[in-house]
Amino acid sequence: MQLTADLEAVVGKGPLPRGQVVKKLWEYIKKNNLQDATNRRNINADAKLKVLFGGKAMVNMFEMTKLVSKHLS
Repeated sequence: MQLTADLEAVVGKGPLPRGQVVKKLWEYIKKNNLQDATNRRNINADAKLKVLFGGKAMVNMFEMTKLVSKHLS
């Protein structure tokens, strides 16, 4: 899959398969400690992720994959 520049800023240069994009996204989230402490299904967005999440400060993991798919072609 081709990645937008915003997505490449988080997961690295594309093209990458969709599964690899999700894997690298989770690596980024865990490395930067962005999972919500009380509800691990929620992701707290930093500046890079906020761009991918359409400006939302927090999304759940299911919503995240839907929002990120807009950055794949």
